[in-house]
Amino acid sequence: MSVFFLLRRNNITFNGDCIVIRTNIYDSLDWNTMLRTYPEGQNFDVAEYHKILSPDFPSFLKEYSSVPSMKRLKGVGLLCGTDWTSLYKNRFYYSRFDHSIGVALIVWHFTRDKIQTLSGLFHDIATPIFSHVAEFRKGDALTQTDSETGTERVIRSDDALCALLERDGIPVEKICDYHLYPVADNERPQLSADRLEYMFPSGAALQGSWTLGEVQAVYEDIRILKNEYGIDELGFSSLPAAEEYCRKFCETGHILQLNENKLTLQLLADVVSLAVKYGIISEDECFSLSERQAIERFDAADGLGCADFMCLYRTFRTMTKIRHTDAPLKGHYCVNLLVKQRYINPLVAVDGGEKGRRLSDVSEKSARLIEDFLNYKDSEYGCVPLVTEK
Repeated sequence: MSVFFLLRRNNITFNGDCIVIRTNIYDSLDWNTMLRTYPEGQNFDVAEYHKILSPDFPSFLKEYSSVPSMKRLKGVGLLCGTDWTSLYKNRFYYSRFDHSIGVALIVWHFTRDKIQTLSGLFHDIATPIFSHVAEFRKGDALTQTDSETGTERVIRSDDALCALLERDGIPVEKICDYHLYPVADNERPQLSADRLEYMFPSGAALQGSWTLGEVQAVYEDIRILKNEYGIDELGFSSLPAAEEYCRKFCETGHILQLNENKLTLQLLADVVSLAVKYGIISEDECFSLSERQAIERFDAADGLGCADFMCLYRTFRTMTKIRHTDAPLKGHYCVNLLVKQRYINPLVAVDGGEKGRRLSDVSEKSARLIEDFLNYKDSEYGCVPLVTEK
């Protein structure tokens, strides 16, 4: 009697005496391929997009989004400073303010709960310029959660915001931690308002993967389901919509785990750290300046005797490609990093009921896609030649 066993690890299948090496879906999806997958010229109107998320824009949301600490986020990009380098071809600018409004609208649409909606609105209120670059400065590339720690402090320091909360009888403790509300936030690979929102504009801006019509079709399929723990979670009514969303989500997540993205964020992190060291900006100004104002400061630093800063800054601004290598290269800026893997394994409704099952349990192609995403390995190093002169 023959012995049959199946072992899958690193895309190697052992089946009796036969060894089958399966190709990882993402191995052929390099940087240029990812940025050119979808046609250019597609309009992504932010106001129309927000109307899809919730046709009803409650008046309290307009009030609370107009306070100073929220308006500051209009000058902070969602895409972590990548709007300022030639390596990326971002198709439009989307701010942390836009993202915060989007998250709040999703929470409002599905819960009609004011406190949960405000917790979603304020979840990024403590985000500094260049967003998650701040975590790369602190060695937190793998979890990227450090920017959320100052939420309560920022809320309490905004007098206009505190006045609104006092008027409405809402304790700060109720709205300063959106992790309390599973529709607003939960752990990967579950789907939450935050995760749902940021991947629509991220995919549309980075590679053009979403049109407004496609967003609407997928969004209308989403509802609240009960997950395997009996907790509310956003999920899909139909399998095709879940598969489509998972595929495009992981496509964008793949861009964010390539060495190009790792190098860009770490390089900008080092640029910001040197800017602080030389007094070009201060740590406090990372939370008060807009990204454009910071870039103007960086531009004006040429000739101030900070050659190492200018070398890294020029490299960041002008690079158009990187090299994928097994070892660091002389005369190059090189990174070897593990970063947060942004993927999704959403719920799908079972027999039209309120309980959902994970997509990977009901879709073989999605299970393979997720497996390949998690198993993908870029080259050991990403390197870019240092620009030492103008």
